[in-house]
Amino acid sequence: MLPVLLLIVFREKYPRWWFDFNLQLVRLGTRVLAYLALMSDQYPSTDEEQYVHLDLTYPDVKENLNRWLPLVKWLLAIPHFIVLVLLSIAAFVVVIFAWFAVLFTGRYPRSMFDFIEGVIRWALRVEAYALLLTTDEYPPFSLN
Repeated sequence: MLPVLLLIVFREKYPRWWFDFNLQLVRLGTRVLAYLALMSDQYPSTDEEQYVHLDLTYPDVKENLNRWLPLVKWLLAIPHFIVLVLLSIAAFVVVIFAWFAVLFTGRYPRSMFDFIEGVIRWALRVEAYALLLTTDEYPPFSLN
């Protein structure tokens, strides 16, 4: 995050190769997280997109990003981080209950799946805003 922050502030650039690397890393991390949350039986691949489809728009720093906002984005995202810690604890408990539900019924309850998916989506929006620095749009407090 720090090198990208410095490049945005001082050079008004976000190197394409760095964006592509971050995007692939986030895709892999999301596949692993979905696998750990029992949302897929397919082992996460390091090079195939598989069941997680994640797209981020490459930012035009001069047109779409405020040059100085990356200096405080992490501070503005603190309320999201607090809520996400609590939601992650709840999601962990839901995954345990979902495991038992899958074990006994053979199905992942839709409400549990939607909750886990919502937490992952929320975390990805906050990550794109505060850590990847690809957007200046403040993420909503929503599971949708």
